[in-house]
Parts: sequence; structure tokens; C-alpha cells
Amino acid sequence: MNSRKLLSETRRTFPATKACSQQPSRILIVDVTSPSWANTCSVLSEALENSLCLACSLTGPCRIPLLSLYLVQNQQECLLPFVHLKENFARVQACISELRSLPREGCFPQGGNGVVQAVQDGLQQFKQYSRHTAAGGSANSSVEITILTSQSGKEIVKQLERKLKDVDLVSLRRIQVIEVLKRDFLEPEDVEQCTPAEEPSNSGIAILGMDIDLQTIEDNVISLEMLFKTWLHDCGSEREHLHLLLPSGGLSCGTALKPTLMCLKCDLQERLLDPALLSGTTDGTLRTADLNSPCQMTAWPATMLYKLQVVKALKSEGVCESVLYGLPFIIKPTSCWQLDWDELELNQHSFHALCHSLLKRKWMLLAKHEPQNTCPSWNTVVHSYYIIVPSDSATLLVKPVAVRELLMPSAFPALLAEHPERVQGPIESALNSLEVEVTYNPLHLKSNLYKYLKSMLYRPLHRQQPQPRDQRPERHQPKQQSLCPTPELMDGFAASARIAAVSCTVQ
Repeated sequence: MNSRKLLSETRRTFPATKACSQQPSRILIVDVTSPSWANTCSVLSEALENSLCLACSLTGPCRIPLLSLYLVQNQQECLLPFVHLKENFARVQACISELRSLPREGCFPQGGNGVVQAVQDGLQQFKQYSRHTAAGGSANSSVEITILTSQSGKEIVKQLERKLKDVDLVSLRRIQVIEVLKRDFLEPEDVEQCTPAEEPSNSGIAILGMDIDLQTIEDNVISLEMLFKTWLHDCGSEREHLHLLLPSGGLSCGTALKPTLMCLKCDLQERLLDPALLSGTTDGTLRTADLNSPCQMTAWPATMLYKLQVVKALKSEGVCESVLYGLPFIIKPTSCWQLDWDELELNQHSFHALCHSLLKRKWMLLAKHEPQNTCPSWNTVVHSYYIIVPSDSATLLVKPVAVRELLMPSAFPALLAEHPERVQGPIESALNSLEVEVTYNPLHLKSNLYKYLKSMLYRPLHRQQPQPRDQRPERHQPKQQSLCPTPELMDGFAASARIAAVSCTVQ
């Protein structure tokens, strides 16, 4: 496999990187040779389009810097060479339309090495791209590959183990093999695993220091959408995000007896996307997170180390919802690779012990945060306070809590003990007519946000609507012996991108 290209060729082949990003580039490989592709096609297309329109609409650093899409039929086919996602939603949408237009069940034979070849070809393209951007003074040094298939995930993993032994995997951070199953085919123990989850399972194999994660997932829009949304999380693991400081329970041995602090090293994760970060969804002015604000903590991007010092414990029933504000964040034990294994393990066990003890006592924690770097315009350090809530999922929830300066007067009359029957009766009747759910599930509510964002992002391409594949000119198929696209082909892709940009500007 010859990966050497002249710099002038790679400059024409790949887009320039705007800024260095810790987020990995993404290669999505869709295997359509499986027998249940007819069921998966529509739900996959909808879930992918929904998630990517969300990613394109978020302000701030791009969470998916580069995206490439491969299709595996009789052999691999690159539907979308590496593109900057935010600037190319129309091209992405056209590729998704091609997915929707594919022939359904039974049209492509199973078997072969198409998936492995797509992985090798994608890695080769990314290697060329990385060499080009490094020469230009910027870098996007890692890539993650997600393989969607309805074939046996274990067989795909075995193929990858055999075929990737002699391949350069330095830039490859992880491979996800996602086996998409219909509910009829799920074993009882798989049903729980296939529910919409925010963290993919980590059952897999390590090859030359790179992880292969094997996961089964149900073929519905919500499950696949949640899978693609994991791409929006902060993937940087160079350092921890948060130090949670607790009193050690004892005194130091120094001459001046001072209480010592126990430090739990944690990472922050978004529970919700901030609606203010979605372009076009606010009235006139768009608020972005101010990292220097004394009352602001953010999980994206993770640009600073936060320190929360626990100052009090609170009874869970003693915290009024009205004094909590802002977006919640998830606190979890850090996965920073710079810590040694023993420290990571001890830190994780200590974190789990804290969660368990808080649940047992029915406590919450009150913590104080001090800005690390004070702005010159501030004469005084402003403290912000947070409530930390335990859960049985080995995570903590943190939310900002009101302080004296923010609290508004609220003198309200007490609730009357009795009401006239002529008033109470209609109210009871109205309440009795409501459907009652034991728990609130946000997945049951839709706001048409996806439709709105797509309408804001959509820019028609110069080419016509996707034609039936039997009427289209034959697309170039990469040769088996050369997994790297030729310069002529990549020049064609670059020219198409320029024409598309001109067409969008004119229209």
C-alpha cells in the first residue's frame, strides 16, 4: 500500500484545517450487505441527518472537525471524502439522500472483506490529510471509525484483528463495531444494552494499543441518534476537568494543625445541550458561554481546570428547587491518560464510595468554586456555589445554586386548607382526565427543532436530486490493490466542492 504523495498533490486533495482540535475526525462505514438493510436504511438516514444538523448548528469549536462516509456493497465506496462538517451540510445531506435511494434487501451479496478494505482506505486518506495539515502548521492527529452492520459483530472484529496487524494504526484512536439488530433478534440480556444510552459499551479487544469496541444496538431512530450524539461529547483525555475537594476527616502532622483536603479527580460531561449554543434559535442576540464569568462553569470546551471545594452537607429534602438554576453537568471519575493506572483505580473507587455514602445518608453537597484566573477589572474574587446530587449510576449531578445577591423577595401567602366545593370539583375533574406517567421521559417529546435547524442549514447543491442508482453514471470504485484514491479522482472531488460552493453563493 503506497501512501506517499507529493505535498502539492495533498494540498489539492484535502481541505485546510482551520484550527487544532482535540476532537477526533470521524469515519462512518455503513455495511449494506446485511439482510436487514431494508429495515435499517430509513432509520439510519433519519438519525444521522438529525444528529449532524445539530452538530452543524452548534456555535463554538466544531465538535466533529472532519467527517468521511463509506458504503460497503460488493466492495467499499467512498460516498463522502473528508469534509469540514460545519461548512458542508448540503453535501452531507446529499450523501444521506443517496443512502435512502439504495436498493433494499437482497441486492448485495454478503461476505467479502469490504468492511476491512473501507477501514484501510479511510486510514490511508486520513494519513495523507494529517501529513498535509502538519506541513501547514496545524494538525488533527486522531480519527475514530464507526462501523454499522447487521452482520455478526464478532465476525467483523475477527476480520479486523487479522487484517490490521500490519497496518499503521498510530492515528487511529478507536474502532466501534455497531451491530444493528431488530428487536425480534435480541436476546433478553441484550435488551437493556440496546436501550438509548449516552455511553457506548466498552466490550472489545485491544490491537496494538487501539481499542475495538463491540456494541449491539436496536434499529430505531432514537437509539442510533443517541449513538451519533456521543460524537458531540468532549473527547479530550489529556487532563482531568474538575478537582472535587473534600475534607480528609483528619488533621495534618505539621506544627500548625491545619485540615487537609482529599482530591477526587473528575471529568465533566454535558447532560443537555445549551439551547443558546444553537445558531438561529435565540431572538437577535446569541449568548455563548463566557469562560471568565464568575458564575459560569462549562463542560465544552474543557479549557480550564475547575476546583470545587465542598463546604457543607445538605439533607436531600432540604433543598428547594427554586434556588437551583442553569444547566446541569455530569461529574464522573476522570479517564485522563496521564495518570498512572493505580491512581486512576484508587480515584475511581473513592468516587464510587462517595456516591454510595451520599445515597445511604440521603445527602447532597454544597461546594464553592473560585475562578482560577481573575480578570483585571475585578476588584474582588466572586465565588459561585454548586449543589452536588448523588445517583445510583456512579455519577454525580452538579447544578449552580442561588446565593444571597441573586435571590429575589418571595413573600407568598400560605396555602388554604379548604376550598369551596364549586371550585374544588372542577379542578379535581380536570386533573382526573390527565394521563399519568410514573416518570418523565424526554424522548417522548419533540419540538420540531431538527426540522427548523435543517431549514436554516439547507443550501441546495448544484446537482440534481439523487437519481435511481441504475440511471446514474458509474461511480469510481477503489481498486483492490490500491486503497488510496488516485489524485485524479480526488481532484474531481475538490472541483465538485468548489462548484457546489459557487452554486450556493449564486443561489
